[in-house]
Amino acid sequence: MQTQEKSATSAQPAIQFIDVEKSFGDPGHRHRVLHSISFKVPRGKTTVIAGGSGQGKSVTLKLILGLLRADSGQVLVDGQDVTNLYGRKLRAMRTRFGVLFQGSALFDSLSVFENIALPLRERTKLTEKEIKEKVLNTLDQLDLTGHEQKFPAQLSGGMKKRVGLARALQLDPEFVLYDEPTTGLDPVMSREIYQLFERTQARLGYTAVIVSHDIPKVFDLADQIVLLNKGEVDAFTSPEEIKHSQKPYIREFAEMTMGDYRKTSQ
Repeated sequence: MQTQEKSATSAQPAIQFIDVEKSFGDPGHRHRVLHSISFKVPRGKTTVIAGGSGQGKSVTLKLILGLLRADSGQVLVDGQDVTNLYGRKLRAMRTRFGVLFQGSALFDSLSVFENIALPLRERTKLTEKEIKEKVLNTLDQLDLTGHEQKFPAQLSGGMKKRVGLARALQLDPEFVLYDEPTTGLDPVMSREIYQLFERTQARLGYTAVIVSHDIPKVFDLADQIVLLNKGEVDAFTSPEEIKHSQKPYIREFAEMTMGDYRKTSQ
């Protein structure tokens, strides 16, 4: 019985949007960002959400975490509808997530060690010895050993991203959400950070969702690509599928962000 339940869970999408609508603004001037969108996020894989500015990429992350509520439709995490969760149940669901924010969201007054240890102090009953051991182990895995007593102002942009990822991983999350993780980084550092994300996800096996404008480089990480455009959604398993789409707006997207459609598809 337990084996059957485990198999059913593993076959179920990690995250699923079903006919989700989301608008903003006054009742008489509503701006619809998501129009009845549906897509699935496969378990243990990396999904990249892409699209132009204002197309709802970050909104999708906030809907997953319950920071925003869908106007209609369902946002499922392991089959549980986030739109119906409140209070303690919503907080419990969020503990299953690690989040790397656009600006890393580090506390300037805390050292690297204390920034990383913060979720352990707030969310667990680990002893100081256990916290130290866990934090130092993460520092080692993310090439941060020797930087634990530094403060965020003393770190480069790439180092801040590493510390942000280290903190996001402290509660051993099943899901990690990245919101524009390479904003402000040069191309070389962006590539190093992407390689770090790829190694970390492969090693720990969590489900990753990355919102990014850094196209097409971020596509190298993707097991699935979700494109948002004018409230609609399309999902692809590879960049090549995007290039060969017959939809005009996707062809335009490919030409603008991935080079000349006709040349790259030959």
